[in-house]
Amino acid sequence: MDRDYKSVIEAVIFASDEPINEKEIINVIREIDGDDVKMRLGELQSLVDELNEEYKQTNRAFRIVKIAGGYAFATNREFAKYVGFLSTEKSKRRLSQAALETLALVAYKQPITKPEIETIRGVNSDYILNTLLEKKLIKITGRAETIGRPLLYGTTDEFLKYFGLNSLADLPKPREYEEIMKEPDFLEQKRKLLMNQLEEEIERETSRNSEETDFEENSENNFDETESGNEGETETNDEIE
Repeated sequence: MDRDYKSVIEAVIFASDEPINEKEIINVIREIDGDDVKMRLGELQSLVDELNEEYKQTNRAFRIVKIAGGYAFATNREFAKYVGFLSTEKSKRRLSQAALETLALVAYKQPITKPEIETIRGVNSDYILNTLLEKKLIKITGRAETIGRPLLYGTTDEFLKYFGLNSLADLPKPREYEEIMKEPDFLEQKRKLLMNQLEEEIERETSRNSEETDFEENSENNFDETESGNEGETETNDEIE
């Protein structure tokens, strides 16, 4: 390479909305500087390693990591509880406890069928599976060779992005998962998640009660107006007689 593309690579990764892989980065560079730019995948990885070393030496709060086969910026683990607090405040893509349980089953036991999920969880999973499909966290991977040939479910690249994983091999092992669940930060985040779910339930219940009250008041008003109209008609008829 005749030019130091380290800053270019840094800028492209930073500006990308999604994790961007090596070939895509090289294509961006060649689109701008020409096809004669010579850069191999190994060279690009070396430049990323150099950037991460600079971030480390200057005590930056972030690094370039591999997620779903591509590069993306991510904050260091030591700041997880601070960033996690912001995440719990955002409800746009938050998953319920039931959705997380179902997603965990799909992730660890894929490919897996709906009957298998329901046997383990003990409840109907139609709504949860549809929700996860809509969020593109799971996908249909085929049909099982069993009676009825039920659909098989597996995780997606969106699942890897959602949880900041490069591949399924990065999923916590069962023993690691048990240790994570005992950590104070995990318990605190779980408490906040449950509190947020409780608040949402209260808000929905309050909204539902308010709508019912408004409906009843409107019904009473309409009834009173009808009664009043009937009385007026009776008086008019009396006058005519």
